[in-house]
Amino acid sequence: MAIEKVKRYFNQYGMEERIQEFAVSSATVELAAKALDCEPCRIAKTLSFKIGEEPILIVAAGDVKIDNAKYKARFGTKPKMLTPQEAEEWIGHAIGGICPFAVNDGVTVYLDESLKRFQTVFPACGSSNSAIELTIEELERYSAFAGWVDVAKWQACENRIRIAEHMRTGMTDVWAEKAKGDQSGREVEG
Repeated sequence: MAIEKVKRYFNQYGMEERIQEFAVSSATVELAAKALDCEPCRIAKTLSFKIGEEPILIVAAGDVKIDNAKYKARFGTKPKMLTPQEAEEWIGHAIGGICPFAVNDGVTVYLDESLKRFQTVFPACGSSNSAIELTIEELERYSAFAGWVDVAKWQACENRIRIAEHMRTGMTDVWAEKAKGDQSGREVEG
């Protein structure tokens, strides 16, 4: 079972006890957020793609989608997701539990910039009812990521929430500017 692989992986760092297993499914962003009682944006979803015959994982915030143009600009090809069978064979985890930990050899992991706005996030741990809370620095360390990428697009609902929060608190940052740009329909560099 993939979760056992992930438990063994985190056991070598003395972190196995931080893995949470739920009596309910956490296979989607919405289900994971409900199981964890957190905002969906803090779920670190792991998306599996192939570039030619090479598997890659992109870990992104739960409130973003892959932007096809950004993906193609970064990787030189259109995004092509793995089938459920390919994911299990190539990554070592089934859909709903795919995570960047204890993956098969030859899998390249990338972290999307959308995660950088959080102190901690919740990636899955190899099963459709598990997660672990990690700081961004821990996610970098334990995912053995190859690098940061910016291949996500913001969803309007989350953007309105973020803009309202930033206006209320008077805070400004690159994420608020991106959200404002995406909300207005204009392109924002960042």
